[in-house]
Amino acid sequence: MGDFRIDRRHFLGGLGGGLALSTLPARALAALDGAPAWPSVASFVPRFVSEHFVPGALIALGTGQDAPTYFADGTVALDSDVAVDAGTLWRIYSMTKPVTGIATMMLVEDGAIGLDQNIADFLPGFAEPRVLTDPANSLDTRASSGPITIRHLLTHTAGLGYTIVTTGPLLAEYQRLGLEPGVIMHEDPEVVARRPSSLAEFADRLATLPIIADPGTKWSYSVSIDLLGRVIEIASGMAFDAFLQQRLFGPLGMADTFFHIPAEKEGRMTASYTLREGEVVQVDPARGSVYAQPPRYPYGGAGLVSSARDYDRFLTMLLGEGALGDVRIMETETARLAMSDLLPPEIDKTAMYYESGFGAGGRVTIEPGAAGEGVGTFGWGGAAGTIAWVDRANNLRASGYVQNLPSEITPFRAGVLGSVYADLHG
Repeated sequence: MGDFRIDRRHFLGGLGGGLALSTLPARALAALDGAPAWPSVASFVPRFVSEHFVPGALIALGTGQDAPTYFADGTVALDSDVAVDAGTLWRIYSMTKPVTGIATMMLVEDGAIGLDQNIADFLPGFAEPRVLTDPANSLDTRASSGPITIRHLLTHTAGLGYTIVTTGPLLAEYQRLGLEPGVIMHEDPEVVARRPSSLAEFADRLATLPIIADPGTKWSYSVSIDLLGRVIEIASGMAFDAFLQQRLFGPLGMADTFFHIPAEKEGRMTASYTLREGEVVQVDPARGSVYAQPPRYPYGGAGLVSSARDYDRFLTMLLGEGALGDVRIMETETARLAMSDLLPPEIDKTAMYYESGFGAGGRVTIEPGAAGEGVGTFGWGGAAGTIAWVDRANNLRASGYVQNLPSEITPFRAGVLGSVYADLHG
């Protein structure tokens, strides 16, 4: 699965003091559901926690519409004795993207948005996109060969940038305008002040900048899913976060998924960590997290906090092709379309993290995966190492949770995939 890859300099530069690996406390095992039916998964989770610097980890698994099984070990923070469980709150970062993608597809089903509709119909500032002629060295531009569409935003083929991948003069412009992918820790006031104060302001600022390639020609990770949040606001006539609550989180019973942690739930929040020169460094605390205060605007590409229980309900709906039990939030055909390969033909995939298809905010396997994933598996990951997917060919849904930045600093994702499919196919 992919992730929201943060340049290490983005969060390592300003962090103070470390915690030597030798001082890590013993982890408390949380055996949640008795004897496991997934032996490789059950052994992987505590082994992973004991071998790495994270205080806790969890994997949630389910088949069909059956209740999930949780495998958890450790605590929510290195200085906490609160055990990780199904209700623990995690920064899911780019696992927000499939949520925004599905919300977009709901409006496609409603007829309020067209999959191949010009986004200028909602955001006039994008009526005449300009393309960089030499992205590495200048901001010189030419006229675009065509419009940016909703499909392009959903699939990262709009030509938009991202401060975590963009280089050259365009990166400086994104930074100057505060067009960042999300907030991962407490920042200096002047940094916060640079950010737009609303999705409307975010979209207006973004519209002033050139794009890196003609729409529909190149896959490049971007702020396009954040921009969809503004499209959703205009098309639905309500605030983006209100739309998610009314049309997704409420009907699916996702009571622990939000952009801002309610005070009464802060005790279930995790801390996030990284390594610096062999020492463990806290990036964001459990108590007093940056998520305990309202964001400048809801980041549809990376802003959600959620629990394993909640995200499993989202995945169960996807595996049910639009339905969770008796609750249907979209038609079967729409769900199938959302989880299909929506990429324009002959797309340049050289910048893709995985040679695959791409659907409504998530990767789609177009051939069997190396770990054993079936064709049509849909999902994505987050910057802190989280991962989630639905494998309809195997009637499986799975998600894994840690809080280590950047994601590749530990092999958690590979371990989740490997252990899940070892049990499934073993």
